[in-house]
Amino acid sequence: MAVTGDPRPGLGCVGAPRLLAGLDRIPRLDRSAHLTAHGTLPRYRPDELIGLADDIDLRGRGGAGFPFARKLRAVTRSARGRDAPTAVVVNGSEGEPSCLKDTALLLHAPHLVLDGALLAAAALGADDVVVAVTREDVEQSVRDAVAERGPAGRRVRVARLPERFVTGEGTALVSGLNGGAVLPSGQKVRTSERGLGGVPTLLSNTETYAQLGVAARLGAPEYRSAGLPGEPGTVLLTVAGSTVVETPTGASLAYVLELCGTDPGQGVLVGGYHGRWLDPVAARSALVSRQSLAGFGAVLGAGAVLPLPEDTCPAGEVARVTRWMAKESAGQCGPCVRGLPALADVLDDVLRGGGGEALEAVEARMTAVRGRGACSHPDGTSHFVASALAAFPDEFHDHAFGGGCGRRVLGALPLPRDESPERLVVDWTLCKGHGLCVDILPDVVRLDADGYPAKASMPVPARLRPKALRAVRRCPALALRIQD
Repeated sequence: MAVTGDPRPGLGCVGAPRLLAGLDRIPRLDRSAHLTAHGTLPRYRPDELIGLADDIDLRGRGGAGFPFARKLRAVTRSARGRDAPTAVVVNGSEGEPSCLKDTALLLHAPHLVLDGALLAAAALGADDVVVAVTREDVEQSVRDAVAERGPAGRRVRVARLPERFVTGEGTALVSGLNGGAVLPSGQKVRTSERGLGGVPTLLSNTETYAQLGVAARLGAPEYRSAGLPGEPGTVLLTVAGSTVVETPTGASLAYVLELCGTDPGQGVLVGGYHGRWLDPVAARSALVSRQSLAGFGAVLGAGAVLPLPEDTCPAGEVARVTRWMAKESAGQCGPCVRGLPALADVLDDVLRGGGGEALEAVEARMTAVRGRGACSHPDGTSHFVASALAAFPDEFHDHAFGGGCGRRVLGALPLPRDESPERLVVDWTLCKGHGLCVDILPDVVRLDADGYPAKASMPVPARLRPKALRAVRRCPALALRIQD
């Protein structure tokens, strides 16, 4: 089922929606529309809420997949042991440009997230509930939702932090909320022991709280009626950096890609820029499931799914992302400050035809940063490059020894753009008015009275670049191009 609404990002569903329920009618669920779509929120005793999270095997949806019930128990034990108050933090930061699912929830269905956070706060006896975000539009949407709740929303605070890759790391997020630098601490500090204001804190991802809000209404048996027996429920995926899809676990990954108008292409990066590549055969066989993806050496992580089109250069795409990841360093330790830029440099050497020596240097640089960082960023970036080398060995070899693939780097792996947006340009000598471009890019293309694009040149926001590339490829008259 396609879901219409605010195209930032696009939304879609496989089967009946749960998290995205009601968004086929209106773009954002205010308090009234939220209650109409989802119903009132039942009350749960602390032991009942923990039991519910256990029964549905609710896990963190931010990447680590830690059991939510264990987090609740850990915060409870720590608070009792210290006779301390507790706090609840919603991690709504998405520093990775390939992930938009938390943004989608907080823009379109913020009350579902607040429901889950307030349920958890009630179970823990927490007075302080903080939603941490990085985008201005997301901040405003959450503030509006808090205001819509009236007096009941007063216990919720919204905090905006810098939009960086490392902001979502637990210790960095808590440090920022506590007024410090938004940087990983480099220490193994459990937020369940010492988090917001130094008190035991339940810190989890936006989608996790939204899933709790759904499960509290459905109950465990009904919640488990969707998805796999061992991984019940639904999951949100961000496909190609532009479309957020809700799907039951166990769905075919290839079908999800088809629903979004794409295919595995040269391969699919699963789990984002700390993730792993699936080759096309594996991508067509894989299910949306932790167990299935583990069989291919991949993890779902934060739910980013990035197919690589046939008409872009894999080596160039990987080098481009690696350079950006190096710039997103926390700047605190050698593996980040020196190791990641050096890794990006030697990847560029490979692209310039540096031969076997350049390929060996890539391996050496990856080895040098692994296991030595203050946070997981050096390891994650190194594993991303290693997975790419394994997925596209001929591409990197051909570039290193001077052949190359002859394809441009189209930017199919999304990255933020500091400069002005690219433009979608129409060649009037070729355009036949088929109208496919407006179907794919309704937020960019407008048609005139005769059914032709109203403008010859239209700005393309970075978040819509994957859709613009799709429009270029699908134009029957080959009348579109992307221009800087």
